[in-house]
Amino acid sequence: MIRYALTCAGGHTFESWFANSTAHDKQAKRGLIACPVCGSTKVEQAVMAPAIARRRKRATRETATPHDGGETAPLAMISDEERELRAKFKELHQHLTSNADYVGTRFPEEARRMHYGEVEQRSIYGKASLEDAKSLHEEGIEFYPLPHLPDERN
Repeated sequence: MIRYALTCAGGHTFESWFANSTAHDKQAKRGLIACPVCGSTKVEQAVMAPAIARRRKRATRETATPHDGGETAPLAMISDEERELRAKFKELHQHLTSNADYVGTRFPEEARRMHYGEVEQRSIYGKASLEDAKSLHEEGIEFYPLPHLPDERN
């Protein structure tokens, strides 16, 4: 996995993870990378400082994480802007799931039926494999990933 710092044409900066640099290049070329703030697909890599590996000291009680048997976990503070964005994502997620029909793994089939006029258009959400999503995109069927939100404890 590789993390890229990205900047959209509107000047918003954000980060995204990719399987490798080739995956990033393919997604960028197809316009699949969009700014989470304004939705622009005119996205470029921002300048990033390289990650430098360093030796880790043996975990102590203060630096231990639940994963290594310790009692504490790493924490982060978020800015007011990030908190506001998280609230907007939560509101959007709630709106979409409350006002759409859940179709589960039948999502690709239902999306195609609506696109080709076999059934009436309506808001739906569900699950699709990466291959199904690529196929829908290639057919010109418009859809958007529904972001997973961390639970409230995080």
